[in-house]
Amino acid sequence: MIRPRPDSVAVAALLTMLVAFGPISTDMYLPSLPALVTDFDSDVPTVQLTLSAFMVAFAVSMLVYGPLSDRFGRRPVLIGAIVIYVLSSVACALAPTIEALIVARTFQAVGCCAGPVLARAVVRDVYGRERSATVLSYMGTAMALAPAIGPVLGGWLQVVYGWQATFWVLTGFSGLALVGVLLMLDETNAHRNPDATSPRGLMRSYSALLSHRAYIGYVATISACYSVIFCFISGSSFVLIQVVGLTADVYGLCFAAMVIGYMSGTFISARIGRRVGVDRLILAGASISTAAGAVMAGFAWAGETHIETIVIPQVVAMLGVGLVFPNCQAGAVGPFPTMAGAASSLLGFSQMGVAAAVGLVIGHAFDGTARPMATGIALAALLTLLSFRLIVWPVRNQPAS
Repeated sequence: MIRPRPDSVAVAALLTMLVAFGPISTDMYLPSLPALVTDFDSDVPTVQLTLSAFMVAFAVSMLVYGPLSDRFGRRPVLIGAIVIYVLSSVACALAPTIEALIVARTFQAVGCCAGPVLARAVVRDVYGRERSATVLSYMGTAMALAPAIGPVLGGWLQVVYGWQATFWVLTGFSGLALVGVLLMLDETNAHRNPDATSPRGLMRSYSALLSHRAYIGYVATISACYSVIFCFISGSSFVLIQVVGLTADVYGLCFAAMVIGYMSGTFISARIGRRVGVDRLILAGASISTAAGAVMAGFAWAGETHIETIVIPQVVAMLGVGLVFPNCQAGAVGPFPTMAGAASSLLGFSQMGVAAAVGLVIGHAFDGTARPMATGIALAALLTLLSFRLIVWPVRNQPAS
């Protein structure tokens, strides 16, 4: 079968779809979280586990898929993972209890995480370090349509059909992705490592990564930056629906506004990234997010909890996140062409592991106000800035050891 070139627009669109697996799997059902509390006669912390358990499984599974793809190739590992996602999405839609939904979401995460991990590795395989930042930025702009549309569609599905409809839509989405990989994606791993999955090989790869100061700094930066997003993901539906009083479909529109901020950041990064440089864009984005987070926290602690005091600062914070994310990914994975899968895995594991912990904290800290969420966003943005400025900035362009 003749497939498109790996650097074609068609393959880039498919990779964007694979990267979108993560955000669409979390964002589309956010408008349904308050309804799950009622439908399953549960409470907020337990329902929050459908999100936090997903993130834990997502993070742990990332450590597996990268080395597997370094050894066996990106394509076969992707196919197997997407099959798991399709089956577990069906199980989510049919879940009779909140416990069953938590288990099904855990397996959904196991299949889901291969998409973003291996799509990043494919981009590194095809484009190299510097061009990867530009490609990832354009992909980030397009991919952001998924979380922009997701909560809007999820809110409408919740109002009209109920929460189960969201998981049937995810089943169809993953089925299309599976067909795309089968028909369009050639193998891109030209440096297969037969020792990548052996205990010795894994130790060697991860030791090399963890001894690379710039890599550690990029990982810390992107983990803190993702927490800016995840504080909002974990708390915004309860704050905007229960505290502010929005309906699920209007909440989806507010979430879409946040994503427009992210898209603006990634688009700016794609346009000026090669001229300005990876690290300067990260520093600018982290500074913007820190300022916006401080403004939101100030409003929250002053008791001014309104749509505009939550959504506008978050849109600005997400513009900063859009500058940080693609450049951090390229900076972390770029120096390791023979370990791109392992580097992407460890990056994703740290990012998602921290996000899962943040989700648990925000869920348990919810006190009927916007203060816990806003404070979390402000602190996460500040940690993003400090991680990059103190760890990465002094050793920029450190070569791989």
